[in-house]
Amino acid sequence: MATKASTIEYLVDQLSLLSTVSTRKMFGEYALYCDGKVVGLVCDNQLFIKITESGKALLGEYYEEGEPYPGAKPYMRIDEGRIEDQRWLCMLVQVTADSVPIPKPKKK
Repeated sequence: MATKASTIEYLVDQLSLLSTVSTRKMFGEYALYCDGKVVGLVCDNQLFIKITESGKALLGEYYEEGEPYPGAKPYMRIDEGRIEDQRWLCMLVQVTADSVPIPKPKKK
């Protein structure tokens, strides 16, 4: 099931405190970018954030792993209730972006 555009609109609105957040549609699902880095995926209307030590620490007891799609590496599955907390969600996305390396330039 493809992610609805309304889900992405809500998520981007929740992350509006961060100036460098964007999304890119890929195969009916979406990649979530912060500071030019992929920090998560939105699949089947669920938010999945890359696993980092700082992200795990921030999630604490709410930490849960899941696969965004069959065969994918595990990501942190973010509960819908946690997405409603705008400041917390922005903090999670920012600490994840800070922990993820800058992508290597693609060869032409």
